Amino acid sequence: MARSSSGIVAGLTVAALAAVGFLAFQASANVPDTLGKPSPTVSAKSSAPKTHKAGKKDPNALPLPSGSGARVVYSLGADRVWLVGGGNKVKRTFEVTPGTVDPAAGSYAVTTRAGAVTGSDGTQIEHVVRFTLVNGVAIGFSAAVNGSTDAPDPDKKLGGIRASRADGNAMWAFATVGAKVVVVP
Repeated sequence: MARSSSGIVAGLTVAALAAVGFLAFQASANVPDTLGKPSPTVSAKSSAPKTHKAGKKDPNALPLPSGSGARVVYSLGADRVWLVGGGNKVKRTFEVTPGTVDPAAGSYAVTTRAGAVTGSDGTQIEHVVRFTLVNGVAIGFSAAVNGSTDAPDPDKKLGGIRASRADGNAMWAFATVGAKVVVVP
């Protein structure tokens, strides 16, 4: 009797995990494009990034406006990510290599994560942190296991935003499911 009970419990556990995974995918696939768009009520005073004393923009400075609170900020134009903690304090910033499909500027949340998978381009990747879909293409941060951050094949639709392995580790530790991701132009 105990043997069949443990089998039933194991079967129910597997079914529950599959159902949760399916519902998470459904939820991420049905998020409206307008959800979490930045509010136009931000003052003009906070829209300029920090600058060096010589008057040139600091490429490592957090772009403003980029929201508030703990968040991941991804700049489409700078191909750079900032991991921002409480008090608007930048914990880490690093360059990334974007995929061929970009997300729209706006606010998102991390929907799913995967420790290690094969990317859409066939590359073994780790520390995958996904936050949206664009026309069926999953968009998220990852690191190639071989450490490469090569530009993707422009003829393929790829949503992977690649970082170095060290930066991928930092992203993995920082951006858990539900964490805010802000994409700026």
